[in-house]
Amino acid sequence: MAIRMTRREAIGATAAAALAMGGIMSMGSAEAASAGSGELKKAVVMSMLPDSMPVEDRFKLARDCGFDGVESYPESDPKAAEGLRAAAERAGIRIHSLMYGGWDAPLSSPDPQVAQRGVDGIRSALRSARLQGADTVLVVPAIVNESTRYIEAYERSQKHLRSLLPDAEEQKVVIAVEDVWNNFLLSPIEFARYIDELKSPYVRAYFDVGNVVAFGWPQDWILTLGKRIRRVHLKDFKKGPRAFVNLRDGDVNWPAVRRALATVGYSGFMTAELGGGDRAYLTDVAARIDKIIAGE
Repeated sequence: MAIRMTRREAIGATAAAALAMGGIMSMGSAEAASAGSGELKKAVVMSMLPDSMPVEDRFKLARDCGFDGVESYPESDPKAAEGLRAAAERAGIRIHSLMYGGWDAPLSSPDPQVAQRGVDGIRSALRSARLQGADTVLVVPAIVNESTRYIEAYERSQKHLRSLLPDAEEQKVVIAVEDVWNNFLLSPIEFARYIDELKSPYVRAYFDVGNVVAFGWPQDWILTLGKRIRRVHLKDFKKGPRAFVNLRDGDVNWPAVRRALATVGYSGFMTAELGGGDRAYLTDVAARIDKIIAGE
């Protein structure tokens, strides 16, 4: 997901997270719901497609540029959600996930009304995902700041996610927690622990490769998260200027990332989350993903 907040550069794993390493649970049957089946597939976020085009033409453009899927956004109107699914099907492409986010109404908020607004928003996004044909909703569960202590963010967000499990199970849609610059889940060990403690195949990880480059190594996070990874966002990052750049133009060690994904058995969608552009640009992005998948 697009980054909106400043994140600390120097990050050390907390003692509690380190102690949790020995207690990370076996995923068991949850593995089947983790990453999907089949080989790696290329996808693009909806915002990368020209918004001047009719929606079905946007889907066709994504397909023609070599993408297998699109990450869409929640629609509160059921008819609009169903219309997006129909348009994608006519275009020959799949809406595989929705980007809900959660910045505006975090589950960690000390204001119960704000947190409840977040719960209601995720619940609505789960319904919209089912109608759009998606099986995953990206969620930013918490924000740590001066008004919200780390432990409060951890406990509040888990509490609210647990309340959403019946909805996720009913819709058969997974809540995928993403690593973002929100001062939360600051190590792969803690991220894994957070997922495991919820004890449900309907809460997984949405791993963003580029988001951890400033303070860690994506391949390390992938190897630690393992089968917990539901979806993967593709971004690249230059450490010097501290800027996001096009895929394979930054400091991500893509061959190491590809080997790590193969080691943990990840399959399914790899979704580019970059700036938008025209047909030539999107075709180039798809070609860059092909090289990443090939291990180049």
